[in-house]
Amino acid sequence: MKSSERYPATPATRALAKAGIAFTTYIYDYDYDGADGRLGMHAAAAIGLPADRVFKTLLAEVDGTGMCAIVPVDRVLSMKRLAAAVGGKSAIMMQPDKAEKMTGYHVGGISPFGHRRPVRAALDESALEQPLIVVNGGKRGFLIGLSPQDALEVLDAVVAPLCAET
Repeated sequence: MKSSERYPATPATRALAKAGIAFTTYIYDYDYDGADGRLGMHAAAAIGLPADRVFKTLLAEVDGTGMCAIVPVDRVLSMKRLAAAVGGKSAIMMQPDKAEKMTGYHVGGISPFGHRRPVRAALDESALEQPLIVVNGGKRGFLIGLSPQDALEVLDAVVAPLCAET
């Protein structure tokens, strides 16, 4: 694990600093090919934290409106549950190019904080069981750790069960 006092300035770190939110940073070697399609699990292993504390940021569309879903890296987002969490009828994953345009981040480095165009956010309820959650910091290989309560405050997020049943 590499934790650093010095970290890349990203829209996410600027948004958190502006809001007065304390956070920890983690820098690791992002290895798309070595992750075998499980980038979140690769990130959790790289920083030495259990997968239930590391959350992925997924962009979706609920009834045609952009939505940011934040779920543990070892779980699968349920589109039905995401739509229900915000009173919608249906949800689909957002196309990568649209997600990049909306957020200002590159896929693999999308943070829930500091989007170019703010979108509604939903946080999986399991986050509230953790003293600290880790999310993408706005750059591939860069993560941010913060309390789930602080994440909720900054994002004004809905909390709901978002993951598919296992």
